[in-house]
Amino acid sequence: MATRNGSAEWNGDLQSGSGNITVGNGAHTGPYSFKSRFEEGEEGTNPEELLSAALAGCFSMALSLILTEAGHPPDSIRTSARAQLRPVDGSPTITQMAVKTEGVVPGIDEDEFRRHATTAKEQCVISRAIAGVQDITLEATLSR
Repeated sequence: MATRNGSAEWNGDLQSGSGNITVGNGAHTGPYSFKSRFEEGEEGTNPEELLSAALAGCFSMALSLILTEAGHPPDSIRTSARAQLRPVDGSPTITQMAVKTEGVVPGIDEDEFRRHATTAKEQCVISRAIAGVQDITLEATLSR
């Protein structure tokens, strides 16, 4: 199996400092700061957004595999994920990951799509990596 990487550089103290996060070997680099991580509306990214994107990408691929193996290759799968960061015992903690997916999949009904989506949620590599998150919700919709 492959090994994947990311890196970050931080300059200064927590409150007024800033840094850059790099995905892979420079495929994407973006600024981040205390404000972009813990306040609303600040420009820049943060680790929780990157985790959400990773979960959405991984989930979409896992669901595609599961559907294809079940004889229903999808035309498309669109997934978003949202990390909820809340204080727990005085420390910032991801308390919920909300996954929302919509698929165009010929030949199946809504219930079958939801069953396969639930399996993808359980088996996705990133879902398994974040298993310590107390609540991972899933909303799955089949489109025609």
